[in-house]
Amino acid sequence: MRIAYIHDENKIQTGADHITELIVRKLREHNVFVKNVYPKTRLIDYSHNIQLKGVSNILFFYSLLEQKDEILKYDLIQGTTFTPITFLSFDIPVVTYFGSTTAGILQATPKTKELKKDLRDIMYKLKEDRVISEVDVKSNKPLRDISDIQDFAASKSTRVIVASKIVKNNLVKYGKIHPNKIAVIHNAIEDYWFEKPIAKLAKPKLIFLGRVGGDVFTWKTKGVDRLIRIYQLFPNQQKISLIMTTNKKIGSWLNKKIPKHKLFLNFPKKQIPNILKPERGGIFLLTSRYEGFSLSLIEAMSQGLIPVTFPVGVAPEIIVNGKNGYLVNSTQEARKRINEILRSEQLRTDLSFAAYKTALQFRADILAKKLVSLYEKITGKTVRRLPQRARVQLPKKPFIEDADHEITQIPH
Repeated sequence: MRIAYIHDENKIQTGADHITELIVRKLREHNVFVKNVYPKTRLIDYSHNIQLKGVSNILFFYSLLEQKDEILKYDLIQGTTFTPITFLSFDIPVVTYFGSTTAGILQATPKTKELKKDLRDIMYKLKEDRVISEVDVKSNKPLRDISDIQDFAASKSTRVIVASKIVKNNLVKYGKIHPNKIAVIHNAIEDYWFEKPIAKLAKPKLIFLGRVGGDVFTWKTKGVDRLIRIYQLFPNQQKISLIMTTNKKIGSWLNKKIPKHKLFLNFPKKQIPNILKPERGGIFLLTSRYEGFSLSLIEAMSQGLIPVTFPVGVAPEIIVNGKNGYLVNSTQEARKRINEILRSEQLRTDLSFAAYKTALQFRADILAKKLVSLYEKITGKTVRRLPQRARVQLPKKPFIEDADHEITQIPH
């Protein structure tokens, strides 16, 4: 089977780019020939005018027409959201992949004046301290433009793959896409997250891991204000933040304003497990208002961190309250759950182990097999199975102090 995979850029910049790169690599390991297709040039330089970004994102695909004859020789074309739109009118199956939807982001992200007072005060404090230049972006029109074109691409594609049920619901509700056209296939994390056994239970810390972008709109989407507020509620607790952002001012601000805080800013991704591994039993905070999936959630759980998360991304599908973490709907509820965890060493041990077990369901080979199965249904072609190759050897005793635990699957 031969697939042309269309990319927006030729370098990894976001979590979506990371999962795309992982998908392509794993498909190749499963005997699928994948050609990476990149636009040869961007038609608009929006580096000095963010309002042009939406136009640039929509128009880039015209540069793909120069490669049309070669691309149409493949069995299937896949891209993220609107990237394969150039080929929707041709007689070739087109699959669009949605890790998130812009419509969902727009609906979930409030204006600052709509926030509760404690969170609103944080946003104004960030502006006062010149960490951000404004508390709201001037216009969401570029994002609305992207949302419209995403919905069009989804409606015309052969199939749509989504990373979670939340993304599927977004497309059905806002894009009017028929649910039978949408396949939910969860994302995966890299094999290296499972390469080493997890350490013994450590002293509990509050931990954040994630990309937060660089503009104020994305900060609110990612719940930076919620994160700061939760940190404020636990002044005596040790904290670790692994933040990926283009606005480095947030790092120095957190270190100055938040007590007992250690920051890792834009740290190389492959080195992050080395930081999290000694923190087993720590409390992972997912404070976003919207996530399509949240790789950070699964990465943290793979190291035995206990999620206290708002109901975004895949969290509502896999988190069972009191079993492998907690779902919360406010910073005050988060405070209550964190205190419950901190009070009981046995609860921390059980939640940590169950979080790890849940993460095992998101290995990259599982993702690749599901994708191959879907491609076979779409194209009518069968991918020749290779002999069983060497897989990542998961430790027989995944926790040093919990060797007698039986690995079972957390119910969905």
